[in-house]
Amino acid sequence: MKKPLIGITLGDPCGIGPEVVAKVLNHTEITEWARLLVIGDAKILSTSLKLINSEKRVVTTEQPEQAHGSSESITVLEVPNINVEPPVLGKHSKNAGLASHAWVETAGNLALEKKVDAIVTAPINKTSWKLAEIKETGHQEVFQRLSGSRQVYTMLVSGQLRCMHLTTHLPLVEACNSVTKENIGEAISITNDYLQQWGFAQPKIAVAALNPHGGDSGLIGKEEIEEIAPAIEKAQSNKILVSGPIPADSVFVQAIAGKYDVVIVLYHDQGHIAIKVHGFEQSISINLGLPFIRTSVDHGTAFDIAGKGIADETSLIEAIRTAVELATGTGINTRNT
Repeated sequence: MKKPLIGITLGDPCGIGPEVVAKVLNHTEITEWARLLVIGDAKILSTSLKLINSEKRVVTTEQPEQAHGSSESITVLEVPNINVEPPVLGKHSKNAGLASHAWVETAGNLALEKKVDAIVTAPINKTSWKLAEIKETGHQEVFQRLSGSRQVYTMLVSGQLRCMHLTTHLPLVEACNSVTKENIGEAISITNDYLQQWGFAQPKIAVAALNPHGGDSGLIGKEEIEEIAPAIEKAQSNKILVSGPIPADSVFVQAIAGKYDVVIVLYHDQGHIAIKVHGFEQSISINLGLPFIRTSVDHGTAFDIAGKGIADETSLIEAIRTAVELATGTGINTRNT
């Protein structure tokens, strides 16, 4: 089987993105999985390779298909007219925001043009994007705009625990207002479709409750009765194997034990806390609803440790491995770690 071509964005150059990319590309097994194309800045990546005492060479290209799986060198595609030298590590920067945004846009366009088989993203910094007067708050919004996708969801994964988020970057009151029969029904449907594409014959889906104790039969909120349960019942009538609403203080334990393949969570922290407590280092994110594969690390730019050589690359390794599995149709529904 031909190795898939994976595009990897460098992330914010003032954070740990370049360092974790350098560390990952220093793992020989990564080049055995895929051909790799870094979308970023060759000088910045070279500096990060020196930081970790890597002897790998950096070569630049204007043609994505020239990327290779060499264990001696790394292929970088640079975006014209982007200059971030010298980045000040650990500091917000307009230039860093402009650069990281341009790299994300380039990756998205490469994926849409099918010049890469999947993209994997290192962390950007939202404040730096704001300094650069970029309206989007993150990767997902950029990819949604570029692709014209109507709805894009975030699924977090850590080992066997998967949390598909109904909402992500919304104030909590707005997230609660998004708990409607229509929204939950769509989330159940797209989750079922994607897991089937990934090889789950009949995905076992759980929907978390919004209120404590699942609302206690309406004593502590009525969303479970009026919105969540009707959406689940409708999905069940369409032969989807979905259960709930299940109180959030028990559903994740059940999912980790294997009772469910995925939990649909209703707001950002409901899923993020469960995933990160279960396995912070290996947690990643996957977008659902885009016309291409995108996975990402599940951590931020960590300005406080940028340039110290101590950033952990585990999440990026998992993101690349998952991207390869999705691109080749192997493994994600069977592996245990």
